[in-house]
Amino acid sequence: MIELSNRKVGLIGNGSWATAIAKMLNKNLETFNWWVKDEYVKGHLERNRHNPNYLTDVEFKSEKLKISTDINEVVMNSDIIFLVVPSIYVADCLSKLTVPLTDKFVVASIKGIIPDHYQLVGQYLFDKFDLKEEQLGIVSGPCHAEEVALERLSYLTIAAQDEKKAQIVADCLACDFIKTKLSNDIYGTEFGAVLKNIYAIAAGIAHGLGYGDNFQAVLMSNAIREMNHILKTASPMKRKINESAYLGDLLVTGYSFFSRNRMFGNMIGKGYTVKSAILEMNMVAEGYYATKGVAIMNEQYQIKAPIINAVHKILYEDKNPKKTFEKLSKKLD
Repeated sequence: MIELSNRKVGLIGNGSWATAIAKMLNKNLETFNWWVKDEYVKGHLERNRHNPNYLTDVEFKSEKLKISTDINEVVMNSDIIFLVVPSIYVADCLSKLTVPLTDKFVVASIKGIIPDHYQLVGQYLFDKFDLKEEQLGIVSGPCHAEEVALERLSYLTIAAQDEKKAQIVADCLACDFIKTKLSNDIYGTEFGAVLKNIYAIAAGIAHGLGYGDNFQAVLMSNAIREMNHILKTASPMKRKINESAYLGDLLVTGYSFFSRNRMFGNMIGKGYTVKSAILEMNMVAEGYYATKGVAIMNEQYQIKAPIINAVHKILYEDKNPKKTFEKLSKKLD
């Protein structure tokens, strides 16, 4: 295996999760390349050693950071590229890319659907940039950025076709507060991370409407079964749905107060309009955009997904949350 000190790593993104990934890389690597969106963020990181907008308490060793606002510079100088931007910004971010990805290993840690394309990030990279499946890695939770910042013990799953490549990625991230696990389920790990955000919105709506813990438990129980049905239909393979990458990620996103998707759903349940909830949140709730994308993707499979359908009706068809959840509750067991 190639020594990490000889491995050139790049990070694209400067939101909360990208900053959490940067904290792991900063702890494990001698140096890494980091693309940030503007000169203000770049200068602040270089001068003050922390991100001015997200996880501001995380302090970096600035001598290990090679920060640039030029995405081509970062990609050109990196062999492994962590792509960690919200799904709604991926197309715009990568539109500036002129350096080919043909000799790169791209690690996506984006739990959303590419808008207008209605594709998972991996599929978008395959189609748009001729990336091969063996060049793609996926990083999934359960892992909230805020807990990484606090160095609370957290777990990541790294999925890749090649176990050696997955292990190199794992070695970039693993530390005393990050435990890693390898998987070969690229599609399921990525799609499961998208689906759990929609279910977290459902959990938030239920909480906002006044449903209690008993209902939440039934909702999550039905959600993991619904997720399993979707994954088995869309990508048949042997997987254990009760593993951390699926059930664990669903539970933390559905129950945690750090969950922006749960927060977004809670606001909807309390009577906020979709527009007002989006405006009030400082961070992107990936599940909002994923709901429409998954509904469109499901036209191909025609999978029964009552929870996702209920969330879609509320967010995109302006259906009353209270009445919609009353109907949903009769379909759960």
